[in-house]
Amino acid sequence: MHYMKKQFRKNRSFYSSRKYQDIKVIIEKRYNLLIGLIAIFIFILLIGLFRIQVMEYSVYAIKLEELSRKIVEGSTAPRGRIYDRNHKLIVDNEPTKIIYYKKENGVSIEEEIALSYQLADLIFVATNKLSNKNLRTFWVKQHPVEAKKKIKDSEWQSLEERKLTGTEIENFKIERVTEEELSVYQERDLKAAYIYTLMNKGYSYSEKIIKSEEVTDEEYALIAANVNQLKGVDVKLDWNRSYPYGDTFRTLLGSVSSSENGIPAELKDYYVDKGYQLDDRVGISYLEYQYDEYLKGTKDQYEVAYNGNKTLIQEGTRGNDLVLTIDIELQRQIEAIITEEIIKAKQEPNTEYYNHSFVIVSNPNTGEILAMAGKQVVSKNGEYVVYDYAPGILTSPVVVGSVIKGASHIVGYNTGVLQIGEGRYDTCVKLKGAPEKCSWKPLGYLNDITALKHSSNTYQFYTAMKVAGVSYFYDMPFQASSEAFSTYRNTFAQFGLGVKTEIDLPLESLGYKGKSEVGGLLLDFSIGQYDTYTPIQLCQYGMTIANGGKRIQPYLVSQVYDSKEAPFTKLLYEKQTNILNTVDTKPEYLERVKMGFQEVLNYGGTGSGYIDRKFNPAGKTGTSQSFIDTDADGAIDKETITNTFVGYAPADNPVVSFTVISPNIYYSENESSYQTYVNRRISKRVSDIYFQLYS
Repeated sequence: MHYMKKQFRKNRSFYSSRKYQDIKVIIEKRYNLLIGLIAIFIFILLIGLFRIQVMEYSVYAIKLEELSRKIVEGSTAPRGRIYDRNHKLIVDNEPTKIIYYKKENGVSIEEEIALSYQLADLIFVATNKLSNKNLRTFWVKQHPVEAKKKIKDSEWQSLEERKLTGTEIENFKIERVTEEELSVYQERDLKAAYIYTLMNKGYSYSEKIIKSEEVTDEEYALIAANVNQLKGVDVKLDWNRSYPYGDTFRTLLGSVSSSENGIPAELKDYYVDKGYQLDDRVGISYLEYQYDEYLKGTKDQYEVAYNGNKTLIQEGTRGNDLVLTIDIELQRQIEAIITEEIIKAKQEPNTEYYNHSFVIVSNPNTGEILAMAGKQVVSKNGEYVVYDYAPGILTSPVVVGSVIKGASHIVGYNTGVLQIGEGRYDTCVKLKGAPEKCSWKPLGYLNDITALKHSSNTYQFYTAMKVAGVSYFYDMPFQASSEAFSTYRNTFAQFGLGVKTEIDLPLESLGYKGKSEVGGLLLDFSIGQYDTYTPIQLCQYGMTIANGGKRIQPYLVSQVYDSKEAPFTKLLYEKQTNILNTVDTKPEYLERVKMGFQEVLNYGGTGSGYIDRKFNPAGKTGTSQSFIDTDADGAIDKETITNTFVGYAPADNPVVSFTVISPNIYYSENESSYQTYVNRRISKRVSDIYFQLYS
């Protein structure tokens, strides 16, 4: 037994020793493997370092330089110029000196206040625009401890309980600043307060304009020489739009945001999505807005060194130049004509509610707008003052009246209820439960051409009832179907009535589309007494008839040129005539309408005298009943008369189209039946001046 135990201990000792030796061998092998792997890793690392530091040193040196470079852009570059169709300059840029502030990171309120006093000592600023609230705000920022004491303990408690907001607490501080506390401020303090207000206006870290008007050379030099001591303040040369033709066509040219405000809040999403910066100057209305991507310039680019010094690496360029379809001389004279005629009409009886007129002159074959004007008159201190109202051409729909009877004829022809040469007697129509509907006077026997010449309402009434599927008899009940209204509206839309014309301007209105489908309203619709249309829609309608049935997109910009090249040499864009649709009708039907329009301006026609007959004109007049709210209480309280006109010449090969609208020229609440001929006078004078310039 003793022997067995001894032998067991001996065997265990042997096996333990052997196991230890095996483990030691394994560890040594693993250690050697690890050493080998480390050696291989170090070798690979050394090869990589050799490749980077020796073989590819120049490549990585360039990359390092690129990563360490900071490229910044300068201010918004000057915009492109705008010319009229004859290359007359109508919008340009003029240089202006700017003193501005751009907040740096970490700047405290105390530092900004101190900076405002520094600036107040260097430049002159008028303080008349400093509001009392701005001054109180300045006092609160300047006296934070005293301002804090103006808040009651209960209000602080309400703030903690979230019953009041931090903004409300700040407003309490501002409201409780006393006049006595403000009375210590001298002129220097007021200047500093106003400058501080400008420094904190708008987006926090955008450029804030401190002074941009009447910056003297001395002020500009003083700031430029002290920019290192004026943290965040700098100077630059900026630009403003200038207008060699003054206010002519001024509104529709549009406006540009200022250096002070940058992108307006309401347009922020639109422009930021396009890659603009918040402090960029952008087009904010009409043509400047519509064509901003062409007009905007390319900014200067600077490289910023580690010490803050900037080096110009790419000089900015002016934006591209637009050439308009507008003839600025024709536009100028038409605006003068409207102004004169409006004031003249206001001296005539029954024009109390007449205050504006519109004119559009266009090429019916291309859609080019040669002139586009609207003027509105306002009485001030016993005198008439005239303002531009051209945007109303896009946004002010009117009841246009008989001018649309050409389109109504097409409805009749297309549906087969009106035949070429069809004769009808012009007599009043009486529907059950409604007063008689008549033409403006008894017109006797008419065919489709003379019905247009004399502007018969009854002729259209008979057509409308047949479109609705009924034959007229005296005092009959009449309920029109939805299909009848749709038939008219669908045909009218092919001429541009009730749909967008797609003119290259924003904010185009569609006009009003009546909801009721009472039978009598279908008759009203057929003579232009129901739905309303904008002046530009009426213009497109007139052009469509003039050119033989093609609805053409009207436009104002014909070409865009690269401003970096010699003027008018490198063409970037040219507008092509865009036919939106062709009226779905037979050529002979449109020809009958055109023959009727030619008779309208002939002897005895309702448009006689609108355009001189020596120019072989054609067209259609309209007189409509309109209803207005004269006291702005939301209720219609007056019935007025509106005059409209579309015309073109020569009738056999039109090269020009005229649209003239004068709303509310007459109201009937007095003994006089006098109606001003202002729309006829404007039409005659405008067409005369066109042919003087283009004959």
